[in-house]
Amino acid sequence: MDRDHINAACQCGGVTVSVTAGTTADVNACHCRDCQRRTGAPFGVIAWFAESGVFIDGETRSFARKADSGRDFTSHFCPRCGSSLLFSAALKPGVIGIAAGAFADPAFPPPVRSVWEQTQHNWVDIPTATEHYPRGRSG
Repeated sequence: MDRDHINAACQCGGVTVSVTAGTTADVNACHCRDCQRRTGAPFGVIAWFAESGVFIDGETRSFARKADSGRDFTSHFCPRCGSSLLFSAALKPGVIGIAAGAFADPAFPPPVRSVWEQTQHNWVDIPTATEHYPRGRSG
């Protein structure tokens, strides 16, 4: 195990991501309908890291959409297994998102923020979140 990095990967291992250990993650749970459809789950969890501490190996394809803010949100996924692994958002320059589940680590930090709770499934609760927003952070 590499103590200098934390690692994430897609299902097939064709795309791997290494993040410099100690790099602070901003972990968010998003309940918007786009994240529900993207994950096939009631919410998505993305950890945002400074781009300078993230190293990506492998080919990805991307899908861009307009977020509610009107700005681009891009999902980067493995072309072989289809795992959505990486994210970039015009609203967050200089940072890159990584699907929290791709770290496959039960000790990974929990979400501190829960957004788009207006479309949250009524049986879901994110007890670790200290910030709650009915829409995105600005709404």
